[in-house]
Amino acid sequence: MILNVLFILTGIGLVLWGADRLTDGAVAVAEKMKMPQFVIGLTIVAMGTSMPEFCVSLISALRGTSDLAVGNIIGSNIFNALLIVGVAALVAPMTIMRSTVRKDIPFSLVASAMLLIMCLDGDINRIDAAVLFAMFLIFMYMTLKGARTQGANAGETVEAEGKKPMATWLSVVWIFVGLACLIGGSNLFVEGATAVATNLGVSEAVIGLTIVAGGTSLPELATSVVSARKGKSGIAIGNALGSNVFNILAILGVTGMITPMKLQGITATDLSMLVISIVLVWLFSFTKYRIMRWEGAVLTAVFIGYIYSLL
Repeated sequence: MILNVLFILTGIGLVLWGADRLTDGAVAVAEKMKMPQFVIGLTIVAMGTSMPEFCVSLISALRGTSDLAVGNIIGSNIFNALLIVGVAALVAPMTIMRSTVRKDIPFSLVASAMLLIMCLDGDINRIDAAVLFAMFLIFMYMTLKGARTQGANAGETVEAEGKKPMATWLSVVWIFVGLACLIGGSNLFVEGATAVATNLGVSEAVIGLTIVAGGTSLPELATSVVSARKGKSGIAIGNALGSNVFNILAILGVTGMITPMKLQGITATDLSMLVISIVLVWLFSFTKYRIMRWEGAVLTAVFIGYIYSLL
């Protein structure tokens, strides 16, 4: 038990430090490329911080533990929308781009609704997975194509803040170092936390929806909170939304094409909460295109209530 606790604490430390390095590197890359913060968060940062979910879900599916694989994704997305956006907004109110409210959040909602429908028959087959992955390719094309337009409309390209720009080679190094710490730290956290939960007799589905989902979402939480604290709300919200889209469309898409997944412990309540979480973020984003601290508190409270109902 003591070793597992050490894994948990070490994992958290690596994740927090890695998130700081990743954010600095990503902002520097955005500055060099003159890209909107949101697009950097939605692509580079979101994909990088979703690597733990990909590794856990793929390995779990290959081992025949589909509930853990899908529960990890559903739980991670609920974690992203409610806790990560909520806590980040509590740290600093988040400014939401108009295009995010009109296109990106609805796309995340559609992806969540599609997953709910696909799970109604109790499995995700290869055709379902191929449809999800095709949607991911469409989403990435739309995002990259509209990147410069978004930057022009929002004026949110990253600019130097009165200091010497970071060297390109160093920003790339920090991105890779940050990602390595995020992934390694998450793996340590998941291994330690899962061992503790198993010893306490918690079911596989609940482990996936809570412990593993929380552990693999630590990179998103740390990165978004650090970004919000540094005033980079575009990266914070882009990271959370981008990770949600990437988790459902890319991770379940690729995993499902490799090995179809049967579902048993995932309930309609879990799938409904997945959709409700995105709806709440969407509704709050309409209020002057900002998510205020009180709205962040509501999102956080809903997440705590959901976890309490599971446990």
